Amino acid sequence: MVTTSASAEGTTIAPLDRAWQISTPLTPVGFYPKFGPLPAVIEVRDQTGAWDAPGQTRQLMLSDRGSVIEHLQLVDAPRRFEYRLSDFQKLFGKLVSGARAEWLYTEVAGGTSIRWTYTFEPYPRARLLVGLIVRLFWAPYMRRVLPGIIAEVERRV
Repeated sequence: MVTTSASAEGTTIAPLDRAWQISTPLTPVGFYPKFGPLPAVIEVRDQTGAWDAPGQTRQLMLSDRGSVIEHLQLVDAPRRFEYRLSDFQKLFGKLVSGARAEWLYTEVAGGTSIRWTYTFEPYPRARLLVGLIVRLFWAPYMRRVLPGIIAEVERRV
């Protein structure tokens, strides 16, 4: 399967355990705004659990009236968590069969490095278009979202 990925990385002054405790359970509402053709996350529905154990799910409602389901797959506190995304609607529903997000936390001098990687699984006929959307919109979007999450971590430390 051919995939298309983008990553963003930033550093917080928070120690590893604290960065993990604050950022992992954050709701995406307010941190994921509209950006170009990408809709904002406006609501979380049907979340099962505290977003801290494999098997938990939640539905993200988007500003374009679409939604996506997140499935928490791996939690290796305080270093890594992964979730799959499915049931995309609207534009991405026509272009991708799913996606995977991975968050890696690494202790560094003076704080914690956070690396967020998103991997889309485009349908064969949509590979070029998904690659273009990821390069022009999704990658810059991630670079805008992550600093807001890091700022929230630092605000709460």
